[in-house]
Amino acid sequence: MKDPESFRRDAVERIRAEVPERALVATSGGIDSTAAAVLAREALGDRARSLFVDTGLLRAGEIEGVRALGSTLRLPIEIVSAAPRFFGALEGVTDPEEKRRRIGESFIRLFESEAERFGTDRLVQGTIAPDWIESGGQLRDTIKTHHNVGGVPKDSRLRLVEPLRDLYKDEVRALATHLGIPNAERQPFPGPGLAVRVAGPVTTDRVATARTADRIVTEEVEAEIAAGRLPRPWQYFAVLLPVRSVGVTGDNRIFGEAVSVRIVESIDAMTATAMAPRPELLRRIAERVTRELSGKVTRVLYDVTDKPPATIEWE
Repeated sequence: MKDPESFRRDAVERIRAEVPERALVATSGGIDSTAAAVLAREALGDRARSLFVDTGLLRAGEIEGVRALGSTLRLPIEIVSAAPRFFGALEGVTDPEEKRRRIGESFIRLFESEAERFGTDRLVQGTIAPDWIESGGQLRDTIKTHHNVGGVPKDSRLRLVEPLRDLYKDEVRALATHLGIPNAERQPFPGPGLAVRVAGPVTTDRVATARTADRIVTEEVEAEIAAGRLPRPWQYFAVLLPVRSVGVTGDNRIFGEAVSVRIVESIDAMTATAMAPRPELLRRIAERVTRELSGKVTRVLYDVTDKPPATIEWE
């Protein structure tokens, strides 16, 4: 990337060239899509309409965070509630690639409807280089289909505008800081949301369990960072596993699922190293997860696998 200011000027001009009239902007609240939305707003003004989709697969506090972000940036962001659409598309699906494809198609079909109402066929996305690289771009093997690349149906009526397409995450963070986007170092969150952190079937109950476990991991890791006992990781989250594990409550045997905790450091998300947090942190997480999700989760594991051979997300 050139220096951030040069990139900003060039990106604004490219957006204006690619969008003759109006455009929808897919806004997730993450750094990538927020940077794309800020650039689109500068390029198009009110001819850019930013949409945030509540898929029902979000982390705790995500909607409130998006509202606050929009207010801080003076960026109007409309919230569209669409949980039934996404849970319906995922019903009975356990294959990770199929989950991503169905989520991608659900997003696009929703955006197609909204675009028709707005009088446009342009959709601005915050796609970055790892998205299309891992989705099999430039004759590469598909590592995993990113919902905003490989999950886009071939018959989509939308024309994609991707101003960040050639940037890596560290470059996007530098750009976001330049654009005045707060908390540019916050951890990434996958576009498919908790669907790819709920291994196996995606149900409202299992997503709620994963959301609670993820909140606990976030709270405990943030407390460890604030106390100066852990450098800020790249990502930290919980994954719900479709594993029936025996547990004990009092004198009674119970069965519950397992949660895997993932804490990694990285620079650009193309590679990552599993961190070695203090055992006390992991014990606190395990104690809280099994207590607050009593009867649902009976075992907490820690994932020590680097990328490669693993990916950062489980699915």
